[in-house]
Amino acid sequence: MSLKLYTTADYDKYTKIRVGETKFGEELSPIQQIEDLASHHAKFVVLGVPENIGIRVNHGNSNAHKAWESFLGAFLNIQVNAYNNAHDVLLLGEIITKDYMQQAENMKMPEDTDEMGKLVEQIDDDLSKIIKLIVDADKIPIVIGGGHNNAFGMIKGTHLALEKPINVINIDAHTDFRRLENRHSGNGFSYAKSKAYLDKYFVFGLHKNYTSDAIFKEFDDSKSLKYELYEDLEHLTTLDKTVRFKSALNFVQQNFGLELDCDAIQDFPSSAQSPSGFSMPEVRTFIKIARKSKCQYLHICEAAPHETMQVGKAISYFVSDFIRAY
Repeated sequence: MSLKLYTTADYDKYTKIRVGETKFGEELSPIQQIEDLASHHAKFVVLGVPENIGIRVNHGNSNAHKAWESFLGAFLNIQVNAYNNAHDVLLLGEIITKDYMQQAENMKMPEDTDEMGKLVEQIDDDLSKIIKLIVDADKIPIVIGGGHNNAFGMIKGTHLALEKPINVINIDAHTDFRRLENRHSGNGFSYAKSKAYLDKYFVFGLHKNYTSDAIFKEFDDSKSLKYELYEDLEHLTTLDKTVRFKSALNFVQQNFGLELDCDAIQDFPSSAQSPSGFSMPEVRTFIKIARKSKCQYLHICEAAPHETMQVGKAISYFVSDFIRAY
């Protein structure tokens, strides 16, 4: 299995010790082997997928492979206090993507599209196996990408554990429901639907400018594919947006995963950064509401940090909000 299990030494690399304070990195307890997963006391299992291959195949420009490390620098320095309990969390480790990334480094688009798509399929396989183990252990995976291609592995792994199709709500400017060709970040959901891993799918905050006519028609003709346009939400109050988000949750009901594509957040450094989108406070509110509705997983993707810690801090807020809502 292509998984690097983190040790206390891995936590220590990112944890900044201060006298009189206790940071998350000091309190987290690793596991020695994957077989210890079910017996660990944590309810939430955090996993990284440091890759950008799916985004590259989808003609995107991304530093998405750097989001995981940026997150670690922020998350492991959260203060342990009455509001933050490290006992609830297992920082499991990361999918080993080094070999895949090195192979992709020498490939070019569009000449090597098929070969890069095959690398994405290998990551799909690695991720889905680990997600199945986490869900089998009655725990909730929180995965930090990487590209949105990893939604397929999230959905497949959860489906295999639950032995039934799952539903998904995706906070996103795009549907990522493109045609079935080589695997990439733009067709994770369409592939999952074609395999019957995915049942109901709701895209919340879809942008008119980046959705093809064919996809609009497919969604409009389907009973299991729905969307809420960002342009129909942008002038609403946060409270009214929350009401719309709760309505979307009613569509997917309880057996669902929560996807957050950082492209949906205004001016957020991401693979398809946009000047138009939800605010950070709005997204944090959506995450809290979704967790209270008992979703099966949280997947945060497409964040593309540059020379800043702000991306890591933002993702850390999303993850801690999700955990606290439990």
